[in-house]
Amino acid sequence: MIYPAGNDFHLTRRATLRTVGAAAVLAVGSGSGGLTGAAQAATATVDTSARNAVGLWPNGSRLAVSFSLMFEGGGQPISGAGGVIPDKIEDGVPDLPTNAFFAYGHYEGIPRVLDLMDKHGIKLSSFMIGKAVETSPDLAREIVRRGHEAAAHGRVWDNSYRLSRDEEKRFIADSVETIQKITGEKPLGWNAYWMRNSIHILETLQDLGFLYHIDEPSHDEPFIIPVRGRDFVTVPYTFHMNDIVSFPFEGWNPAAYEQALRDEFDQLYEEGAHRRRMMVISLHDRISGHAGRVRALDRFLTYAKGKEGVWFARKDEIAHWALDHRADTPVIERGSPNVTGLPGPTA
Repeated sequence: MIYPAGNDFHLTRRATLRTVGAAAVLAVGSGSGGLTGAAQAATATVDTSARNAVGLWPNGSRLAVSFSLMFEGGGQPISGAGGVIPDKIEDGVPDLPTNAFFAYGHYEGIPRVLDLMDKHGIKLSSFMIGKAVETSPDLAREIVRRGHEAAAHGRVWDNSYRLSRDEEKRFIADSVETIQKITGEKPLGWNAYWMRNSIHILETLQDLGFLYHIDEPSHDEPFIIPVRGRDFVTVPYTFHMNDIVSFPFEGWNPAAYEQALRDEFDQLYEEGAHRRRMMVISLHDRISGHAGRVRALDRFLTYAKGKEGVWFARKDEIAHWALDHRADTPVIERGSPNVTGLPGPTA
């Protein structure tokens, strides 16, 4: 059984967090409606009298905003990759338009997003597939040359969670080696295909020298999980601010997208007056790199840059800040993923 987070973690944050309650629910039935179940939940609240926002982010900033840019074009299978065409192609037949859809990312999308980031003076984190980097090495080098982070996204655009522990480790290590060889930068951050990893992922990433991963959409701030006596950082990801999930091509509304970005920003900015907050925006090379979408992002960035106290940060910068300011960072003691259903140490 998978239990909610409250059953498996303990939060510690010096002079700021205090556990305020726990609730248990037990439902027992019999006969045709026979249901049994149990859940426990613990909640924590911020003691705002113990601190203020000064020091939560660099220079007293009240909100961190972090962009991810997925570099995937060229890493997909030539037949069967998901795209905008609803009809699945026959097995084994090269899907020419879908592959061209992916290629848009490295031909047009990434260069356009990079120019947008330059316009606003923002650095992002690019999660790169090894095969995609091999397909477009000059573009991978250009991302790093412009000051963006090169992070790892696997050997190819596919799941790794069904691989054995050693095979998954090799799948990740292959992408690290490719990215480092081509860009000169060793990735410190990891993102899996659809965030799905094996239960061994934190130990594996630790063994490979990673600083953090993003494969958990459970918080609006970074947190630390102790793994084998050492700290490992989660810089949370997002579904609802992710273009591949929330804003598909069909029925996409640029005004609604821009409003969603502003609403997310405004709420977190308001909360950031008294607690550490982070806004995460995920972009994909072949989706957000289209001309109309970049215009919507441009308008949002103009709005966000007009606010004081906003730190636009790469994810490795956020992870380093969390470790360097551990006293103000949630530390979550977790049990095995087989028990909690969440990333954590297996032993």
